[in-house]
Amino acid sequence: MTTPPEPAITVIVPGFEVAAFAQEALDSLVAQTRSDWTAVLVDDGSTDGTGEIFADAAATDPRFIVVHHPVQSGLSAARNTGLDLVRTPFVGFLDADDVMMPTALARLVGTLERTGSDLVVGAYVRLRPDGAGGYSPGVVQPWVRAATDPAREGTTIDAHPDASGNIVAWSKASRIDFWRRENVRFPVGKAYEDQLVAQQLYTRARAFDVIPDVVVQWRERVDGTSITQRKDALPVLHDYLEALAAGIAILDAAGHHAAVASRVRLILAMDVPALIAIAREHPDPAYRHDLATFVRSLQGRAIAKPSPEVALALDW
Repeated sequence: MTTPPEPAITVIVPGFEVAAFAQEALDSLVAQTRSDWTAVLVDDGSTDGTGEIFADAAATDPRFIVVHHPVQSGLSAARNTGLDLVRTPFVGFLDADDVMMPTALARLVGTLERTGSDLVVGAYVRLRPDGAGGYSPGVVQPWVRAATDPAREGTTIDAHPDASGNIVAWSKASRIDFWRRENVRFPVGKAYEDQLVAQQLYTRARAFDVIPDVVVQWRERVDGTSITQRKDALPVLHDYLEALAAGIAILDAAGHHAAVASRVRLILAMDVPALIAIAREHPDPAYRHDLATFVRSLQGRAIAKPSPEVALALDW
């Protein structure tokens, strides 16, 4: 009987009320071309069968470990629960409604093993509703490509400031010793927690790598229940703007001025116009006021003149 290889990486898979998608996420792990992984499945107090899907997976494949939160604690808390259980050299993340590409772990872990870097960052695409009851992957967006293409090894945020635009946890793998050395944790009780953590990783890494490979398909749910699809809610907007500002502040405090400029430019071009479109029709004037205050703070850092959309928000 062949002894299974010691796992090289732990993939942390948090899930809350994602029974419709969780099996596909777990199947994408089983389908990895590199089999030396383990996964911590964190059921964050689900009531829809997510926990049962996680438990069934663990019953059939010993690489899966399940933790059940008795009540919902949030994505950050679930990821932190997983981090506490990592016993492998490397760690990665996969949200339980997303899909990992078959060669993702081979490329991510293989790169770190070869280079000795603290962190590796890959590309990703969105999975959007196709109108026929399913989901279809899109293309790599320009800001994702700018962060990950061409491949770079042993780089830094000063040498490659556009990496700061890749802020999602699940496009990366890293050394668990790096997380523990720098005491990095996800901020509990906040949405858009990736923003803060990503910039901490970039600024604290001795070196990181980027690869152009698409490693994850990120699902945009047809029912709009994902937190990233609810920016019309004022509390969600506040969390979003706070996270964007906190990420910039981390880069700024560490003296990475080119990365600050890159991040500000990207937020003004990509994030702000979508929020302005919401603000135009929003019934609460506080939405426009709070967004305008944030936009003014960004435009004060920007080199280029404001776009017509941004100029409109500056006048609110």
